[in-house]
Amino acid sequence: MEEHTSNVAEEPRKRNFLEEIIENDLASGKYDSIMTRFPPEPNGYLHLGHAKSICLNFGLAQKYGGKTNLRYDDTNPVKEDVEYVDSIKEDIHWLGFQWDKELYASDYFDQLYAWAEELILRGLAYVDDQTQEEIRAGRGTVDKPGTNSPWRDRSVEENLRLFREMRDGKYADGEKVLRAKIDMAHPNMMFRDPLLYRIKHASHHRTGDKWCIYPMYDFTHGQCDSIEHITHSICTLEFDVHRPLYDWFIETLGIFPSHQYEFARLNLTYTLMSKRKLLELVQKGLVSGWDDPRMPTLCGVRRRGYTAEALRMFCDKIGVSKRDQLMDIQLLEWCVRQDLNARANRYMVVRDPVKVTLSNWEPGKVEYFDCPLNPADPDGPKRRVPFSGELYIERSDFMEEAPKKFFRLKPDGEVRLKYTYIIKCDEVIKDTEGKVVELRCSYDPSTHPQSGEWRSVKGTIHWVSVAHAKELELRLYDRLFTLADMSQVPEDKDYKDFLNPDSLIVSTGYAEPALLEDASGIAVQFERDGYFVKDPDSTPELAVFNKTTSLKDSYKPE
Repeated sequence: MEEHTSNVAEEPRKRNFLEEIIENDLASGKYDSIMTRFPPEPNGYLHLGHAKSICLNFGLAQKYGGKTNLRYDDTNPVKEDVEYVDSIKEDIHWLGFQWDKELYASDYFDQLYAWAEELILRGLAYVDDQTQEEIRAGRGTVDKPGTNSPWRDRSVEENLRLFREMRDGKYADGEKVLRAKIDMAHPNMMFRDPLLYRIKHASHHRTGDKWCIYPMYDFTHGQCDSIEHITHSICTLEFDVHRPLYDWFIETLGIFPSHQYEFARLNLTYTLMSKRKLLELVQKGLVSGWDDPRMPTLCGVRRRGYTAEALRMFCDKIGVSKRDQLMDIQLLEWCVRQDLNARANRYMVVRDPVKVTLSNWEPGKVEYFDCPLNPADPDGPKRRVPFSGELYIERSDFMEEAPKKFFRLKPDGEVRLKYTYIIKCDEVIKDTEGKVVELRCSYDPSTHPQSGEWRSVKGTIHWVSVAHAKELELRLYDRLFTLADMSQVPEDKDYKDFLNPDSLIVSTGYAEPALLEDASGIAVQFERDGYFVKDPDSTPELAVFNKTTSLKDSYKPE
């Protein structure tokens, strides 16, 4: 059962809105070249949503002859770790991209601090002694203006002194913050004196204990873009409300005018893209780790056997839009199958075996068949498959009382064992409970596929030689959640209530020996079954294979 790609030529993909913007900017001479960036916070492992952003930022730069920086938004030392920094680099490389410069927001802490002092000196920032709750209450609502902080009119001199004392560690966490002085009645609540700095007495993974004050996202992102001369700062839609403030800081400071553009984030059925919730699943032991193959993390899908080529294909197919939408995970699985179908080596594995004994086979005789690793290349590499008088076939490939259109093995029926002979079922052996434990069959030596006479039968099934079979541990993965749209969890429920209890089933399989010698580095196809990849938990005594995806389904992408 093979999948076949369509021979129909695909229509050229239309330019997305970001491509149109970039082409207009280059054509008008606004920029000689473009510069993008990928700015992850190193507080967790990257997931499929980040893959879309990576492919977009790096892909646009590649298409238009520009460059992309990798810049870590490392402004919250409490949640960040070198482990995440390293994993992010590994994931980007795995996806097939290389950044121009590896940078960190912390590279610019001195410059950001200097700009903060500049705003204080210009009367555009002040130190506020209010608590978080008081600041939040003072912001007002969409329909009600905020109220000025009682500390809003401190003198420039006092603000400068207090801010320097904050920097020098004189105050406790939360005791003071630095705020911009803009407009507490502004219709955009982002402008109601946003926070610029907060106190955090925490050691930073790069700067150590040099700082105990750290800049907020809105006072960091745009200025970092400006320092790096990022021409097109591409963010997901939830940051569109931040854009006016992004522009305000750049204009107020008179620095390079980077500009922000927003696109729809990736949402997938049966999947969560919240790093906070994914972290909770890891910490509570509900999954085996960040790289659990059920997780939507890039290390997780990589361990499951998804390829970088398939992810890039998927990101290209879903396109770029300005409207959030829920994508069907079946499209991602379709892309995985499209890629693996062309490249994956084939092997025979029996998962629920019933023994077949060939009564007319010479005792002790072993015959070897040279079988193609990929039927798309019949003259290409081969693997040697041993054939003997005792075999395993799938229990589902035999039926004692078979319906008319059952073309596999049945009493007195014939079937071809793939790559080899036609056999006939002569006798069915059962145990005391009536379960079939053995099929006694005869083989037709005249039907050898290379040297015999051709005789056609309707059924062809896979098999393995009992004496040569290698036992495997098989991990069969399914959706992590049972709810298709995880953004629609009812208010009286917790997202963990929708964890799929059958998302992992561990079973046993029996494989032809060539499987354990495979060095292709990607998932393989278990013939007539699905795609599986060898797991790092494998030992010399027992190989472990994860199910990547089923062999075929009815999904057809539009």
